[in-house]
Amino acid sequence: MGDLIISFSNWIWGTPMLILLMGGGLILLFHSGFVPFRRMGHAVKLLSGKYDDSLAPGQITSFQALSSAIAATVGLGNISGVAIAINMGGPGAIFWMWVSAFVGMATKYYTCSLAIMFRGKDSSGEVQGGPMYVIEEGMGKKWKFLSIIFCTAGVLGLLAIFQANQLTAVLRAVLLMPAGLDAGETSRFMIAGIDLGQSTRWILGVSMMLLVAIVILGGIKRIASVASRMVPFMVILYFVSVLIIVFKYVGEVPEMLWLIVEDAFTGKAIAGGAVGAVIITGARRAAFSNEAGIGTAPMVHGASKNNEPVREGLIAMLGPFIDTIVVCTLTALVIMLTGVWQTTESDGVRLTLNAFEMALPGVGKYLLMIAVLVFALSTMFTYSYYGHKCFNYLFGADKADYYNYFYLATIVMGAVASLDVVISLVDGMYAIMAIPTMISTLYLAPKVKAASKDYFNRMKEI
Repeated sequence: MGDLIISFSNWIWGTPMLILLMGGGLILLFHSGFVPFRRMGHAVKLLSGKYDDSLAPGQITSFQALSSAIAATVGLGNISGVAIAINMGGPGAIFWMWVSAFVGMATKYYTCSLAIMFRGKDSSGEVQGGPMYVIEEGMGKKWKFLSIIFCTAGVLGLLAIFQANQLTAVLRAVLLMPAGLDAGETSRFMIAGIDLGQSTRWILGVSMMLLVAIVILGGIKRIASVASRMVPFMVILYFVSVLIIVFKYVGEVPEMLWLIVEDAFTGKAIAGGAVGAVIITGARRAAFSNEAGIGTAPMVHGASKNNEPVREGLIAMLGPFIDTIVVCTLTALVIMLTGVWQTTESDGVRLTLNAFEMALPGVGKYLLMIAVLVFALSTMFTYSYYGHKCFNYLFGADKADYYNYFYLATIVMGAVASLDVVISLVDGMYAIMAIPTMISTLYLAPKVKAASKDYFNRMKEI
């Protein structure tokens, strides 16, 4: 089963998906008149809350929506995902993550504007947003099958199995193995690829499940409240740690940045110099990192108390910039400056862990462990909301809460499963979600263009 999941993920993330996400995003960037670059200053001003309307429909503020979206994206995709990208595609994959992020800003601008423009109501009458409602309300009932495809993939793709897996790996490597409380990777009792002899994985999985349950069973308002407090803390902690390491090797930074650009077009760092493989790896990891075009962020931004679609889109487009251009680049520099990507066979979060320990002996691994703990938990909180909304759409509001229990149970499974299977399952479902999201966004793009023209004309009069 695991091999089948990996094969499907590798198949679907071929050239067609690259064209859909990066090509589609590039079309939207030109169609918008390069709004992500021209209106960045106004987008930042919107975060002050000056334009918030507490009486507008929705459940959370725009800042809380952005915080919740960033909580889901600025996380292990930036720590572990970047390490996986470099491990699979070499430094050049980071360049293509940058490209994906810039076109992703345009994609987020459109998808999250549409999430406000075409909100719907669930079976309980609650106002909801997201690609499934955009498709049904904006394109018509005949396209509802796309909404069903999106939500079905979302129920499986938006599980917290990757976060559980990588948080478990860090806690074992930093705390348990050095203390002799974990047997490491030594197999003893295998069932369906899971080593039941390593009981610490199960203990950590159950502990994470209980901690996440306390937050997500309180609904989106509690999730947003917790996320809006955790996100600034985790970003500052991680930034400070990474900047200390970068400054330690500051003289080598230009060389590393040039290596990223050079390798993007030569593919020297991977076998055979396959540039196409580098591009696909970068786009694939960027999609997991900032989720532009996947359709997750529109679900939380669609719950924002905002009657201005364009305003929400402007706020949302800051996500890929913060997430990929800033945070992922810093992580990549740490891994490259320390040289661990060439000297160790570790993958995922353990590669980043090695880099932190080499650069900051004695304390680096603990700093990263704290950052991973906060990153992983905040992402787990927000992902539950995404999956809950998909389940709500498919089965009705009265049954949606059942999803939370399924979601919590899979956290334990994620803690004990192999990284290859976990990442492939998430990647595969993300690709399926991207298809209806991008089709609806490109189809309805003229609506956003018209709304943008009207909005910016009104802003001139204020």
